[in-house]
Amino acid sequence: QGLGKTLQTISLLGYMKHYRNIPGPHMVLVPKSTLHNWMNEFKRWVPTLRAVCLIGDKDQRAAFVRDVLLPGEWDVCVTSYEMLIKEKSVFKKFNWRYLVIDEAHRIKNEKSKLSEIVREFKTTNRLLLTGTPLQNNLHELWALLNFLLPDVFNSSEDFDSWFDTNNCLGDQKLVERLHMVLRPFLLRRIKADVEKSLPPKKEVKIYVGLSKMQREWYTRILMKDIDILNSAGKLDKMRLLNILMQLRKCCNHPYLFDGAEPGPPYTTDMHLVTNSGKMVVLDKLLPKLKEQGSRVLIFSQMTRVLDILEDYCMWRNYEYCRLDGQTPHDERQASINAYNEPGSSKFVFMLSTRAGGLGINLATADVVILYDSDWNPQVDLQAMDRAHRIGQTKTVRVFRFITDNTVEERIVERAEMKLRLDSIVIQQGKLVDQNLNKLGKDEMLQMIRHGATHVFASKESEITDEDIDHILERGAKKTAEMNEKLSKMGESSLRNFTMDTESSVYNFEGEDYREKQKMAFTEWIEPPKRERKANYAVDAYFREALRVSEPKAPKAPRPPKQPNVQDFQFFPPRLFELLEKEILYYRKTIGYKVPRNPDLPNAAQAQKEEQLKIDEAEPLNDEELEEKEKLLTQGFTNWNKRDFNQFIKANEKWGRDDIENIAREVEGKTPEEVIEYSAVFWERCNELQDIEKIMAQIERGEARIQRRISIKKALDTKV
Repeated sequence: QGLGKTLQTISLLGYMKHYRNIPGPHMVLVPKSTLHNWMNEFKRWVPTLRAVCLIGDKDQRAAFVRDVLLPGEWDVCVTSYEMLIKEKSVFKKFNWRYLVIDEAHRIKNEKSKLSEIVREFKTTNRLLLTGTPLQNNLHELWALLNFLLPDVFNSSEDFDSWFDTNNCLGDQKLVERLHMVLRPFLLRRIKADVEKSLPPKKEVKIYVGLSKMQREWYTRILMKDIDILNSAGKLDKMRLLNILMQLRKCCNHPYLFDGAEPGPPYTTDMHLVTNSGKMVVLDKLLPKLKEQGSRVLIFSQMTRVLDILEDYCMWRNYEYCRLDGQTPHDERQASINAYNEPGSSKFVFMLSTRAGGLGINLATADVVILYDSDWNPQVDLQAMDRAHRIGQTKTVRVFRFITDNTVEERIVERAEMKLRLDSIVIQQGKLVDQNLNKLGKDEMLQMIRHGATHVFASKESEITDEDIDHILERGAKKTAEMNEKLSKMGESSLRNFTMDTESSVYNFEGEDYREKQKMAFTEWIEPPKRERKANYAVDAYFREALRVSEPKAPKAPRPPKQPNVQDFQFFPPRLFELLEKEILYYRKTIGYKVPRNPDLPNAAQAQKEEQLKIDEAEPLNDEELEEKEKLLTQGFTNWNKRDFNQFIKANEKWGRDDIENIAREVEGKTPEEVIEYSAVFWERCNELQDIEKIMAQIERGEARIQRRISIKKALDTKV
């Protein structure tokens, strides 16, 4: 969080070398994304400490171990968690003077692979660094203390009983006891302790409306599950989470759904902006920020949103960098350096919230836009701290986009209450009850219901042609009102996640649904009348676009030892005839009766035909059995679902003809294997179950590539 953990650690290791005559060997274990930053800081602050960095593929690592590590001409080895796990046998050979673990919450689970490996190393001293507040879970705290001092903290049961939170949660004795135990082992810093001159950060929530297209999709998603909305359907947690996810996608941009974007041909122009309320505001906000000389970080949970933002930035001629979970390590650092270098022309840096959340210094930006909000408020705070950190000279402005009268409002409210509760509890020195953070089914249902009636009430766009200054003014006013409301809330309301003392989140449109659920439901959330039929006959297109699967009929039995063959492995078609024959005969031997499927128009006839196939089935003869075994060797047997998904994504990213780059993206496969697979894929891809969806995905990516090329050509001709 820009608290100087890196600098303090380097100073300590420098002190050990120059004042205590202990140069090393030391190990510094860090997240992959911060490796370069650590190496740069070693060079910058204590260049006399010989720091080396272990990273790379198997061959590069072997050469590094042989030529650098084992000869021992170094003081500090910096590496990532993944590399440590792969090269643990080499690292076990050393007697480490200091083992430093950055982002130490990575070992809070003492049973994880990483935790077990670091405990096996021979070390004189151990140092843990974390910028994440301990999640106030005693067992996690014990895991960290057990790593530091295994002899003292050897039993988690003793530790848990010593701090029995059930008996004395909030008891002053517990607090004093905890502080007394922690004091010798914990050095705690907040920004205000370290840097007195850091300008404050200012957050403004910007409330946006839904566009006409968003409203249509939001209504469709709710209509798909109108039974849930009215408590008629079974409250399945995964189903609720799925609805929440779809609604959040809709709030971000309707083009996240297959079939929403007009085309082909796909074009990048004003429709990219006008079809999303957030994009309309962004399109008004960015020119104003550019004019003021600000530079902007944009965070989103969804990498597909970053794809849309990339197209938008190219269209509007904003220079940008991008970083998400898929960005290779070298590219990450190159992007960060390009953005931070003096006089950089890069205006926007777009990041996925989780990938860009830790250890990245982008203090050359002074505006943070949270395009959407994380369930966990700590994640959003860490995102803001990419800019609001020591070294920042300007006031950091944070703009949080929230879609009015939708699920997003409730998500943000809940996160704010959680933050407020945590701060009250930690100030009192108490421990936060972890169960409070879990999202229950009822609470998810209330979030989904929030604003449903409002969305159903009209089909028109809610986006107004309002001046950006008015939008910001209104946002600042609403933010201040919410902060005031929160500051007045007591601990009990916060624990119940209730915003007003007299009404809870269960109160929707003025009615308490907790009471209503106890009675049989008598009043419904009215779906829009004319479209009611959509509730009964949603075609496959929407079922796919909204990713909601229907309850499936029980599967008919299969022979127990039949091989698992996948369509993407492209076995000869004859194999499937033989396997089908085998299945039918197996069903005959067990006396299987085909059930009638009431969903089919001619159910009785279909049932009769299927049963006849089983009754007349014959076993495979010796020749056919031999043929089957031979055919089983003729598919791409060493390609699994992961390989296939990587291949499809690579085609989307690079276009089907760029086989060289596609081959690089498929891990564990040689270029020759990928070339061979690609040739068969394009010849036989129509045999795949999901071919329409797969082709849409690839063609969308290829259209994006074409768009970039045409934009670049247009720019080149202008230049």
